[in-house]
Parts: sequence; C-alpha cells; structure tokens
Amino acid sequence: MKIGILGAGKAGTSIARAAIAAGDEVAIAASGDAERIRLIVEVLVPGAVPTTAAEAVRDADLVVLAVPMHKFRAVDPALLAGKIVIDVMNYWEPIDGRIDELADAPYGTSVLVQRAFPGARVVKSLNHLGYHELEEDARPAGAADRRAVAAASDDDAALATVLAFVDRIGFDPVDAGPLARGILLEPGSPLFGAPHDRAAFEAVLDAHAEALVA
Repeated sequence: MKIGILGAGKAGTSIARAAIAAGDEVAIAASGDAERIRLIVEVLVPGAVPTTAAEAVRDADLVVLAVPMHKFRAVDPALLAGKIVIDVMNYWEPIDGRIDELADAPYGTSVLVQRAFPGARVVKSLNHLGYHELEEDARPAGAADRRAVAAASDDDAALATVLAFVDRIGFDPVDAGPLARGILLEPGSPLFGAPHDRAAFEAVLDAHAEALVA
C-alpha cells in the first residue's frame, strides 16, 4: 500500500517505520517545503520519501493525520477529500492549550475532525498506544502476547482497510464501531495505553460502550 503521513513528529515517524517494515511505500510531510524534513526522514525513517503534503496525499491508499491537535485545521480539507484518513491525534491541554471545543467534545475529537474534513473517510486508530510501543509491542499474527489495537469509523469500508493495516503492522485489530466511540480510545479512557489482548480489550470496550450509549 501507499501510505501518506502528515506530520513528521514522533507519532508520524513511528507509524512510518511500522508501515515500511510491513512492506508499504511511505511518503511523509510536515508543513512547508520537503527539504525542511529531509534529514529527519533520512535518519529516523530510512526508506520513506520526504515530500509536500499535497504530494504525500495524492496517490495514498491511506493517509495518517499525525499533526499536533491544535493545528489540524491548518490542513486543507480539499487534500483529504475521498481519502481514508487515520486520525492518530490526541488532545493534550498542556501541549495544545485550552481549546474548549476539543476539551468538551461529547463524542470525542475525531467527530470534530470528520466535520472539519467532510470529504474524508475518517477512522480513529493508533492513538491509544505510545509511539514507541508501535515497534516494541508489534508481534506476528497468532502470537500469544499480541496486543490489541482498535479503530472506529462511520465508514465500514474505510474501517476494514484500517483494521487490515493494523493487523499487518503487528497488532490484533478490534472493530470499535462508529466514530463517536473513538472517545473510548482517547486520553482518560480505561483503554488508553492499556496493553490488552483482543479478548480483554473487547470486554472493556463493550462495557464502556454501553455506558456511553446510556
């Protein structure tokens, strides 16, 4: 697959390495000219191509949105139209500042991301484990200690594509349901940062999803 990553920080570069290890082609972009991140990419993500946001997204099968949460609206919505977008962002007040819209989002920040990019096919995933765990905890399919990673979306086909990607990079995929359930993967949730296997993850997810509906 061709993966376009918007964001050359720790999360973006970690996901890029995981994708390359799985055999994918990766293009990675930050704001501005590609030359600004060329050295970073060459050192941290050998095999990835540093480029502009427009070029990273153009032919991508999957787009990873890994910019700081307070900057996501700076991305041109037209770039993401029709694209499957993995929202890996988390709102952190100490980093992003107090943003009431994000802090008080009743169904999680990914619902707001979908509204900001109405033409995109947004999937919340890969945000509930640490960037270093993407490499440290990856395991081959069938491994007894394989960790679960969930994804939530209102687009069933996009969700299936992302769940397959999660599997290929070394984790047991869990269908978390509609995008509003993405809040159960965000900071403050019992699932955030929890190294559960699939059965344990699904049990906690189901229990809290019922409470969310209630």
